[in-house]
Amino acid sequence: MPRQHPIAADAVQAYARDGAVVLRGVLNAEELRKLEAGIEYNLAHLSPLALVASEPDDPGRFVEDFCTWQSNPAYQQILCDSALPHIAAQLMQSRAVRLYHDHLLVKEAGTRQPTPWHQDQPYYNVGGAQNVSFWIPVDPVPLASTLRFVASSHTGTWYMPRTFRDQQARWFPDGTLAELPPIDAEPDRYKQLAWALEPGDCVAFHMLSLHASSGTGPGSRRRVFSARYLGDDAVHAPRPWRTSPPFRGLEERLPDGASMDAPSFPLVWSAA
Repeated sequence: MPRQHPIAADAVQAYARDGAVVLRGVLNAEELRKLEAGIEYNLAHLSPLALVASEPDDPGRFVEDFCTWQSNPAYQQILCDSALPHIAAQLMQSRAVRLYHDHLLVKEAGTRQPTPWHQDQPYYNVGGAQNVSFWIPVDPVPLASTLRFVASSHTGTWYMPRTFRDQQARWFPDGTLAELPPIDAEPDRYKQLAWALEPGDCVAFHMLSLHASSGTGPGSRRRVFSARYLGDDAVHAPRPWRTSPPFRGLEERLPDGASMDAPSFPLVWSAA
């Protein structure tokens, strides 16, 4: 049963306006211990979807994995029994909340590989505006290596998704979607939001919010767990490209435009 956790009205307003908001102390000490243990278990038992997103000559290492909650009891408890589902309902202003997927992101100390500016939803097989991702570190994250967002970038343009390491347009033909603007070169035009984080804090962001991050410092390991949820208006949106993560066989089970009512996406919160 999810833990109830009312959040301030200004946090809900900030999420709707900016597409990203920081939330302090969302996980308690016991939940943090479970999540850290779950992350270490995941790193020791990587799934077939896992990938190394850094170059071979990188002095650190950037590892990602996806959709392992069903084989990781610690993840399942955090995703389903913590305050996250209730907070998701409030931020999305949704009566129901479904789990979409989990995502592990670990940058070892000294990793050079940045995460370039991108939106998440073009990589996903879901449509609708009611969604939220939580970026939850179990290590302190200084401002230099935290996640950065372009304020209010979730309200309009879809940008071309490109591969992170070589910037190839493997999903859409060139010219299909808008190219990213020069965000870092024009800070006055593209307002950025970023927060230093302590274990237990998280950042909630919309799947269309532009976001990026740098590498990590020599002594700064950054273990992050992302929890992604869907709201009332979420529908299946099959893509003519391989989504990340892929949900193999879903197109045979769930028609285009159907509600995401499937065992892979369990209901984790419902308003009374």
